Amino acid sequence: TLSGNILYLTDNVDKRTIERYEKEAKERNRESWFLAFIMDTNEEERAKGKTVEVGRAHFETDVKRYTIMDAPGHKNYVPNMIMGASQADIGILVISARKGEFETGFDRGGQTREHAMLAKTLGVSFLVVVINKMDDPTVEWEKARFDECVTKLRPFLKGCGFTIKREVKFLPISGLTGANVKNEVDPSVCKWWKASYSKGENNTTCPTLLSLLDSLEISGRDPTAPLRIPVLDRYVDRGTIAMGKVESGVVRPGMKVVMMPTRNEYKVDGVWANEDPVSGARPGENVLVKLGGGCGIEDVRKGYVICTAPACRSVAKIICQMAIVEMPDNTRIMTAGFQSIFHAHTCEEECTISKIFETTNSRGQKNKQARFASVGMRVTCMLELNRTVPVETYDDYPFLGRFTLRTEGKTVAIGKITKLPPKKD
Repeated sequence: TLSGNILYLTDNVDKRTIERYEKEAKERNRESWFLAFIMDTNEEERAKGKTVEVGRAHFETDVKRYTIMDAPGHKNYVPNMIMGASQADIGILVISARKGEFETGFDRGGQTREHAMLAKTLGVSFLVVVINKMDDPTVEWEKARFDECVTKLRPFLKGCGFTIKREVKFLPISGLTGANVKNEVDPSVCKWWKASYSKGENNTTCPTLLSLLDSLEISGRDPTAPLRIPVLDRYVDRGTIAMGKVESGVVRPGMKVVMMPTRNEYKVDGVWANEDPVSGARPGENVLVKLGGGCGIEDVRKGYVICTAPACRSVAKIICQMAIVEMPDNTRIMTAGFQSIFHAHTCEEECTISKIFETTNSRGQKNKQARFASVGMRVTCMLELNRTVPVETYDDYPFLGRFTLRTEGKTVAIGKITKLPPKKD
């Protein structure tokens, strides 16, 4: 609903379309959902009222261009969410202020927990926490309720690895009425907000969501580095077209690129950003790249990385450090031989832990002869992957060195790659 309203307020959806959606929502007895229909386009999503696929749309403010990715929140669709979040620079975590809803999302087994953790691992640099549904009858823009949500979230987000002062912003909004999204909430409805943001409480001095997004500065983008585009998807349209986000370097039509892990060389025939042809794209742009030079649809897959020399590594073994977040119900400890699915940037691969080198427990005691590890520990171990994946160490390329392990519908561990096997030439 929120992403729909942002598009509507920035004039990217016309009034007639909205009216059509309103009518359709009424026919389904779901009047308040009409804004969500802008992003949830297929039948299944509308019938259930849940986002399944990652929806994308573009909007602009006076200062910047944005791509919205509406990622699913529901437990069963977490792999889709990982794909969406791996492209984002700024995460907007939408928390419901309605009595009872906030609590369910947050307790053990709730989704809020997993989302924040994944966002951090996937390299989201800022987290804007919007406390939504402030216009609800059980809340009515009460400061106490907003503060209660914020105080509960702080220690938890800190545990996920966010530095609260620098990377997290809190903001009360209503996705349905659009208060505080583009225009500030009416002081008669909510007296305390103006005073709060003028003093810079909740880490923000901007009154509305869009003004806050415009003020964020994203660092760590290097256009001079070798090109890296993790491929999200590909399709055929008069040639093979790959979709992804430029993580470093610059992509221009006419340049030669290497596809990892297959090591084939191709030529870039065209680049599009936001569906418009461009002469080049810098880090942070979501692009479509047309690949020539005999590239077929089977030569590009989700999880491959488009590089320029020196190309990234492609390995079947890695040494990594990871923090164990949760364990599946039937195995309470992690030992060598533990199997799960390895997610890094856009690729997924089955993996096995082949050796545990050392563990550090929550008190900071190291154990060099560790045979197993349990929840809350940090582990240094070796992973073996079923097929080679294109990755780099975290120190060289952070976005190709972060990963998560998942199994049985749970995020088991989050970590970073510290060492790759030596190069064989």
